[in-house]
Amino acid sequence: MDAKQLSAEIKKARENSKKRKFSQSFDVIFSFKDLDLKKPSDQLDLFISLPFNRGKKVKVCALVGAELIANARESADFAVLQDDFAEYAKDKKKTKKLAEEYDFFIAQANIMSNVAQAFGRVLGPRNKMPNPKSGCVVPPKFNIKPLVEKLQNTVRVLVKTAPMSQIRIGNEDMSDEQVAENILTVYNAVIHALPNEKNNIRGIFIKTSMGKPVEVKP
Repeated sequence: MDAKQLSAEIKKARENSKKRKFSQSFDVIFSFKDLDLKKPSDQLDLFISLPFNRGKKVKVCALVGAELIANARESADFAVLQDDFAEYAKDKKKTKKLAEEYDFFIAQANIMSNVAQAFGRVLGPRNKMPNPKSGCVVPPKFNIKPLVEKLQNTVRVLVKTAPMSQIRIGNEDMSDEQVAENILTVYNAVIHALPNEKNNIRGIFIKTSMGKPVEVKP
């Protein structure tokens, strides 16, 4: 698979989609085969940094103690101080609203047990708990701003219960070449994480949010 081929398929995906009054997203869909998802070795959980952003602002919430609250309020979209965790632990609706509104959660490492206790029952099933793999579990003395900037270009590929994954990798306002570079970055990371690399991929498709899928044949 190369950028030139991908750009041609992205162009088809644009043609297969009616013009809308908003900028549609571009998604890449991976279908997998010959994976035993009961085995952790066959599962995927990847955080991938893209060369270009996803065409949509990624919203970040920080769950921190007194040491980081000033920096968190300045750098993240929203911050919850440890002293206020109890409010969320008592109010599941409030925590659900938080989970729906934010894409990534950053947590202060030395209070992770408190974060898990207050937010785990809601964030856990949604796969939004702060994750060390994404760099989102941070020490008490840490500058959150560069991490928030990095997360703007970060996507997660999670394959644990079904042999497929759909990832937003851009939007219609981006050039075909930019979308292609994002897809290639995800593709290369995915095949290197699979036990049998390319042989575990059944199919790859590109689509806009409202358009028909276009198959990519590596």
